[in-house]
Amino acid sequence: MKNILIIDDDMYIGNMLEETLTKEGYGVSRAYSGTEALLFLSQSRPDLVLLDLMLPGLNGEEVLKQIKGIPVIIVSAKVDVDNKVDLLLGGAADYVTKPFNTKELLARIAVQLRNAAADEAVNVLSYDEILLDTNTHIVTIDSSEVKLTRTEYAILKLLMQNPTQVITKSMLLERISEDTPDCTESSLKMHVSNLRKKMREVSGKDYIEAVWGIGFKLRAE
Repeated sequence: MKNILIIDDDMYIGNMLEETLTKEGYGVSRAYSGTEALLFLSQSRPDLVLLDLMLPGLNGEEVLKQIKGIPVIIVSAKVDVDNKVDLLLGGAADYVTKPFNTKELLARIAVQLRNAAADEAVNVLSYDEILLDTNTHIVTIDSSEVKLTRTEYAILKLLMQNPTQVITKSMLLERISEDTPDCTESSLKMHVSNLRKKMREVSGKDYIEAVWGIGFKLRAE
């Protein structure tokens, strides 16, 4: 079930949206102010957000700046074209003007959820039971999250992007240097060792093997 967060202090519109979305099979959560919305988002991650702009306290424009990696559809009575453009360029996925047609809104929601699912598929690398999300930088093995340093993440990402190849030490250092300038030839072996240990503690498997004198590769599944 896809979950949608409604951020709107208008009880009538919020109730109508909740009823409509629930009938369509969506899970629905509510927030009535910008501050409440950010508190909710710090503890939970919905699949899509419907965001009003005229909120008490923290307004919708400020809330939008804090939402990352979740499609946001602005639902607002503001009709100014420049305002719409600024919000779309500022991260909103779509803009629907109040009053709105519920069928049109549902179609726009379906499109954004479909696009998000396609993007997620592209941005998630997988190997055996390992999933690496290049957007959130979260790595899981069989649904258990593995906490990695920036360097360890960069090494694993490169190996998962080239799952059948041996990655030489020089290539590793060159390819991850932009993200991890602290990694040197002398410290690379330690970073790989720590990465292997963390993954082994979660899965009981050793996913990375050293190819003597050359570099590293993922073990065959």
